[in-house]
Amino acid sequence: MKKKYFSEKIIKIFVEYLGITIGCAIMAISINLFSAPNKIAPGGISGLATVIYYVTKLPIGIIMLIFNLPLFILSIKILGKSASTKTLYGTIVLSVFIDYVFESFSFTKDLLLASLFGGIVLGIGLGLVFRFGGTTGGTELAAAIINKIIPQFTIGSILMVIDFIVVIVAGIVFEQPEITLYSVISLYVSIKMLDFIQEGLGYAKAFYIISDYSEEISNQILQELDRGVTALQGQGMYTKEERKVLLVVVHRSQVNKLKEIVHKIDSKAFVILGEVHEVLGEGFKEYIKNS
Repeated sequence: MKKKYFSEKIIKIFVEYLGITIGCAIMAISINLFSAPNKIAPGGISGLATVIYYVTKLPIGIIMLIFNLPLFILSIKILGKSASTKTLYGTIVLSVFIDYVFESFSFTKDLLLASLFGGIVLGIGLGLVFRFGGTTGGTELAAAIINKIIPQFTIGSILMVIDFIVVIVAGIVFEQPEITLYSVISLYVSIKMLDFIQEGLGYAKAFYIISDYSEEISNQILQELDRGVTALQGQGMYTKEERKVLLVVVHRSQVNKLKEIVHKIDSKAFVILGEVHEVLGEGFKEYIKNS
């Protein structure tokens, strides 16, 4: 029994890291074939690295590592367990793929095509990395660190500000205002494709979970995802049995982790996953009254 469990665990780990590796490879293709050759900087560390590359001629992957490794070390101190080995792995693999595996050349000189297809491919790659429980560091880590220090700013709003700054800087450095517009297009398309790969097009996801182990599941969600859980009182109309229904709202990057938590504790749990296009409150965004 132990041998079987060990084998399944090894296979699971292998599949997860294989998925992250494939995702990083796809992201590297997007950067080397569409974004970087056309000076398109679709936000994030990769966008910033593209700008610095054209100024210093340092390899993009090396620049990304220079930014990411200190962020990773800082995140371990500030965020603790949330900075996992998968993040470090994704960070290093993506940098290696960009600099040493995939050749950089312009697949198309058409800036609109480059921004559209670059965004699509980037979103697919990042979506796969998220699906298998990894990240590629960068602005996500920076946003999480800032959010921990200044909780008034949500991770989503911090990411938006960072990405906006990067695309503006790209337009200024390259002295081509239209580059900013194409970078925004690429950023928007990549986010939409990321949403699609993460099984939905909504701003966030709402889970309704019915299980005999609701206490254990809620504790694990609070511990691993740092998300609030609400217990609703329900009744099975066939059995007339009183049951707790757990309601949890999470960001798109946490969807697969939550599925994993529920399945690990209760493989027979009844789970409903729904679209959420706006969430107001702690951990998401605040209501802003229109004057």
